[in-house]
Amino acid sequence: MTADAGDRVRVTRGDRTHEGVLLPSTSPDHLVVKLDSGYNVGVEDENADVEVLEAGVVDVEADSGDESTESAVEFDDDLPTVALISTGGTIASTVDYRTGAVTARFDAEDVLRAVPDLAGRANYRGRVVANILSENMEPSIWRDLAEAVREEIEAGADGVVVMHGTDTMQFSASALSFMLDTPVPVVFTGSQRSADRPSSDNVMNAVCAVEAAKSDAAEVLVCMHASESDDRCALHRGTRVRKNHTSRRDAFETVGAEPLGYVDYDAASEDATADARGVSFDGEYAERGGSDLALQPDLEPDVELVKFTPGMDEAFFAACEGKDGVVVEGTGLGHVHTDFVETIGGLVDDGTTVAMTSQCLEGRVCDRVYDTGRDLLDAGVVEAGDTLPGTAKVKLMWALANADDPEAAMGESLAGELTEQSRPWT
Repeated sequence: MTADAGDRVRVTRGDRTHEGVLLPSTSPDHLVVKLDSGYNVGVEDENADVEVLEAGVVDVEADSGDESTESAVEFDDDLPTVALISTGGTIASTVDYRTGAVTARFDAEDVLRAVPDLAGRANYRGRVVANILSENMEPSIWRDLAEAVREEIEAGADGVVVMHGTDTMQFSASALSFMLDTPVPVVFTGSQRSADRPSSDNVMNAVCAVEAAKSDAAEVLVCMHASESDDRCALHRGTRVRKNHTSRRDAFETVGAEPLGYVDYDAASEDATADARGVSFDGEYAERGGSDLALQPDLEPDVELVKFTPGMDEAFFAACEGKDGVVVEGTGLGHVHTDFVETIGGLVDDGTTVAMTSQCLEGRVCDRVYDTGRDLLDAGVVEAGDTLPGTAKVKLMWALANADDPEAAMGESLAGELTEQSRPWT
């Protein structure tokens, strides 16, 4: 039997055998097989023995899906409503057997097909805001996302889950934390590994995110694996979280504090119910219904984040001339080379707001300890405490567009981005 793309096959060449789905090949000299692990393997066609195990297991010419941006499934009046909003990313992807890669397909029906464990936990509405790789995220999409969240809450959503690529999730979560006052949970989640891999984290993260969206914490949260095991997800505050590993499933960590809470996956995986299952909180949080829905979506995009390193060219700071804002990721307590102070002071004199953060993962800046720090303060640099550098950039973008005094705002905690300062002498 001749093998066709979409057949499940066993390919043997020499002493190597591979089983999986035969994919369309871009080379007449090679066969491409998608293995059960989710990876693709190329095999030279010459002298390869191909056995068809099952014909037509995948329709490689299947339509790429409905292009509509909204969908709905049948509602149950006894269940809460959770809006599922996609911006793209691995969690919202399925295998495209025409290419062997993963491609984003997303509406409520798609999600329930991909993650049937979500059924019966809530009513769902699916909505696509963007279909991008997360490294292509831009401030304009943050505004669209914030507006979509507001509309879903206004329409009666009891919680919102934002499915997002992991690489820039922390920036988007920060942006919505500043832009949105929410009376319900807004939970970002994603996956480090796509659904076609046995080690995928998409199901657990999605289930835990939905349970968190049904909880009592009316904040912007990030819900991702808390460990390498499938035991629980951590709930991180949107302004204190950082992706600290490129590929591990537990890549996200709360920096400078503990996660606000956790979702126990075993408890969350029990029979679905209208109530949040397996969710517990250790830290203080804004409670559901405690604030009115409000949106301040304006952002000043002309803000740069500059990381100081020994030996860097002063021209990097000079190139920021004319910018509305600059966040400096300084060393230690918030320092740069002494020779750069005058250039930075010139930026401030020309109207650029310059805020100092630290490239250290723990602790806050304090430019009153050493001469360089004092010189930076005299030059007009403002301290951003222990705000994470990426969060500080997003915050300054928001503050320049909305705050009466952006410089003062950088030293205040607006959305939990500044942790409480330890004062041992009090």
